[in-house]
Order: sequence, then structure tokens, then C-alpha cells
Amino acid sequence: MQYYNTPLTKLVEQFEKLPGIGHKSALRLAFHVLSMTKDEGNEFATAILDAKEKIHFCQKCFNITDKEICNICSNDTRDTTTICVVENARDIVAFEKTREYKGLYHVLQGVISPMDGIGPDEIRVRELLNRTQKEEIKEVIMATNPDVEGEATALYISNLLKPFGIKVSRLALGIPVGGDLEYADEITLLRAMEGRTQI
Repeated sequence: MQYYNTPLTKLVEQFEKLPGIGHKSALRLAFHVLSMTKDEGNEFATAILDAKEKIHFCQKCFNITDKEICNICSNDTRDTTTICVVENARDIVAFEKTREYKGLYHVLQGVISPMDGIGPDEIRVRELLNRTQKEEIKEVIMATNPDVEGEATALYISNLLKPFGIKVSRLALGIPVGGDLEYADEITLLRAMEGRTQI
């Protein structure tokens, strides 16, 4: 039985597509949107459309940006000899909150996962190898999540980079196995970065 009119039902269905949002949360968000003024609703809708239209990937590191090159890659105070390899752009936010890491990043946009049909060609491994050939990179820090896929991806990339004489390190313990970097607190991330080990 349908309790709500079609526009509200469609709005709830769209919110339910968001990660971590169940039916009750989606319904609450939909009613919140309905309580907005028309101007607030238009501003909300415009923010979503602007983000979809203007945000894309940095041509260098594949972080999200509204420019050709992201703010981190274009910052000339960063250590250009170190690259921290992460799975997604949310992980960069977690590291930047520590205010301790001063190098560059490379976003893989996923991890190797044969069970899901994701191999090295489906993520940004080739682009990382190209960067290490063109730029003077001394260290690559593998900061993939400490789960099976993250570990496999880190090992695969480290094996590719070893012949080039680049130091490849892994985050130290401190991040729980099976945990996601975006949920780790700043101190845990800082200790993990400081205690990284060579692969």
C-alpha cells in the first residue's frame, strides 16, 4: 500500500540509494527537504547539480577537484618526492586532517578484487607507474585499507615498483584490520604514518 504521493515516494527512493541510509532515514530526510523553503530547496538542488557538473578528477593524482590540477598537486610547498597511495579521495581528507603528511597523493579509485572482477587495469595502477617514471619519486607509501583487497593491492604495486629502486613502505599497525581509513581518528593515522615499514 502506498502511503505517500508519487513525488514523495520518488524522493524517499533516491535517498535510500545513498550509502548507510535505510528507509526510515530516507523518509526523515525527505520530510526535511519538504520543510525547506523554496529558496532553500533550490539551493540544495543547485549544490548537487553544481557538484556533478564541476567536480572531476585531478589529471595528476586523480583526487577530486574543480580545476585541472587539484590544490594539493599544485601546492609548491609539498614534498614532491613522496607519494601516498590511497584507495579513494575520502582517504586524502583523513590524512590531511593530521596536518603532518606533506607529500603528494595518488588515488587508485579502488583496489584489486578478483571476486568483483576488478584487476589492475580497472584502477589507476598504470598512471601511478607513469608518475614514478616521469617524476623524481623516492618513496611510495601504500595506504590502502588493511583488508584482503587492500593488502593484495599494496603487495602487487610494491612488486611492480621494486625494480625501479623506489622505496615502498606500508602504513604501520594502528589501523585495525578490516577498518576503513576514512573512519580512523587523526592520532591513529599519524602513528600509522610515522611507524610505516618498507615492503
